[in-house]
Amino acid sequence: MLLGRRRSMLTQTWRKSSRSGPNGACVEVRLAGSGVEIRDSKLEASPILSAGQADWRALLHTEGR
Repeated sequence: MLLGRRRSMLTQTWRKSSRSGPNGACVEVRLAGSGVEIRDSKLEASPILSAGQADWRALLHTEGR
């Protein structure tokens, strides 16, 4: 589900992808409840994409981590 509004910060911090380039083109991820939240780090007011654990694992498996 794509959330059009910003959520309040949870206790978890955002983490940048280890494959981030020097130009800042990357995504950030944090734990959120029973899943993860993903955002574009370049956009200050980036929408947040929420994914459950199974969907997140499937994405990592598909992308080859």
